[in-house]
Amino acid sequence: MCRYALRHERIVLKHARAAFLALFSTAEILYLKRIIVVCLNPGPKLNQTLDSILSQTYPSFEIIVKDGGSRDGSIETMREDRRIHLYQEFDHSIYEAMNQAVSHVTGDYILFLNCGDLFYDNEVLTHTAQFMEQHPAKLQGIYYGDTYSAKTETKISSPPRITGFVCYRNIPCHQSCFYAADLCRQKPYEPKYKIRADYEHFLWCYYRAKAPMQYLGLTVSSYEGGGYSETKENLKRSAAEHKEITTKYMNPGELFRYRAVMARTLAPLRTALAESKHFSAMYQKLMSKAYGRKQEK
Repeated sequence: MCRYALRHERIVLKHARAAFLALFSTAEILYLKRIIVVCLNPGPKLNQTLDSILSQTYPSFEIIVKDGGSRDGSIETMREDRRIHLYQEFDHSIYEAMNQAVSHVTGDYILFLNCGDLFYDNEVLTHTAQFMEQHPAKLQGIYYGDTYSAKTETKISSPPRITGFVCYRNIPCHQSCFYAADLCRQKPYEPKYKIRADYEHFLWCYYRAKAPMQYLGLTVSSYEGGGYSETKENLKRSAAEHKEITTKYMNPGELFRYRAVMARTLAPLRTALAESKHFSAMYQKLMSKAYGRKQEK
């Protein structure tokens, strides 16, 4: 009887310890998350984004609002919550503002949400924490997911595996990427790139830092679209920056192969389909199926 009681007690203690460690691990991961929101005269979009973050069911996160000197009253009417930390400092660009925000980060992982962008649902952080706990990164890396485009009303599927060609063609939306904070500390965003500094940073993570990148398998954010980078003039600048950045990180042979593939697969037509409100859903559905087949191999 005593032997049975002792055995039973050991089993109970074992399960209790496992439950405690699991709870502690998840809480620690999420407690160290920082959501960065940079703004300048954002109007009501600031609170829309903050409401999306504050509605997350998992409470252990903090928000860094980096304001560049708003004069539209948005900061005065900003949501009040102990998890929101406001820093006001003049900046010359969104990427300089992002670098300034990173300087205030003390956590392990960060995610950038621009004003007007939202979490896809209120379970995103909970599901992300669960995935991170089940798939811990051995090195400082990136966890990324899918993105919902509010502009085209479709889900943009991210590839289940990041390759050189993915880096050339189309990386995951940065609003759907949880970056190890050290990656942003070691390599700040380069303000000389007005449109693609986040793209340049992602390629640095892949090619130089050799950062592990894991697909979450969930939709992380709802991307507003239609912003600064999508004007006709800036689309031309974006193309020029893409050429400069890919030349910086990829060798000539690699670039030749990727450009040949893009030419053979009618890249301009596919881009038009992806950005069309009428055809985007069909195109993304096909891409999702293609990624699924690749993942199964």
